[in-house]
Amino acid sequence: MEPIFEIKQLNKIYKDFWGRSKKQAVTNLTLDLQKGEVLGLIGPNGAGKTTTIKVLLGLLKPSSGSVRVFGQHPSSLKVKARLGFLPEESYLYKFLTPYETLLFFGRLFSFSKKELDERIHHLLKLVGLSHVANTPVKEFSKGMTRRLGLAQSMINDPELLLLDEPTSGLDPLGTKEVKNLILDQKKQGKSVLVCSHLLADMESVCDRIAMLIEGKRVLFDSVESLLKVQSEITLRFKETEKIKGVDWKEILSQTGVEKVEVNHPHKSLEQLFLETIAKEN
Repeated sequence: MEPIFEIKQLNKIYKDFWGRSKKQAVTNLTLDLQKGEVLGLIGPNGAGKTTTIKVLLGLLKPSSGSVRVFGQHPSSLKVKARLGFLPEESYLYKFLTPYETLLFFGRLFSFSKKELDERIHHLLKLVGLSHVANTPVKEFSKGMTRRLGLAQSMINDPELLLLDEPTSGLDPLGTKEVKNLILDQKKQGKSVLVCSHLLADMESVCDRIAMLIEGKRVLFDSVESLLKVQSEITLRFKETEKIKGVDWKEILSQTGVEKVEVNHPHKSLEQLFLETIAKEN
């Protein structure tokens, strides 16, 4: 099956006014995204993540190498009609309402008036902004603006979503909703590329992760393969009255195991937060 996008030996060199090489942002990058897959792109600031996205969008031309999106050149209008993009900072018209914002962008595509109206209401409900559909964006918090930016990126029902820091500015509940939305897109057969510094978010939604450092790909594999500690195993079971106080270290040491840790598993802070909210409601 042809990948949704395929990058081969990509190099991108930024040049100064005189055409002299100033900085090599990406070096020999090879990457691909399959249909129905969520791919995470991670790395420190300046690693080349945003440059890679801009090349996929056709906003930057490669210095060398090849980039194909849906089997075509990224600058093709047919390609752009099939993807959605959420930039790291959402730039929206502050005097428009969410409904007007989505109407403005939706008119760029071939929806009928009825289809577009239904699409707008569906997206506003999906990102939790139905109750402020007619409130000017200038009154929004950063988190609400982020939600609207996400809805805007999905107005054309894209097959490929490129999301740069999608949970930036969101509280834990909003973050959870966005992660669920990404997973829902995957269930529908859509493909998603996510860039984020929140590694816990990436771990919970991505199928594969690519890590860039100074423009070079240093890791690229499934989340399971990257995070599994092959040299150790974990045994988990409920502690009952019958086995409480058992010296497991002593028992396991008799089998020849030298290093043993016995403790209770920990929840993530996000899990604790969401469980507490659920109980209070």
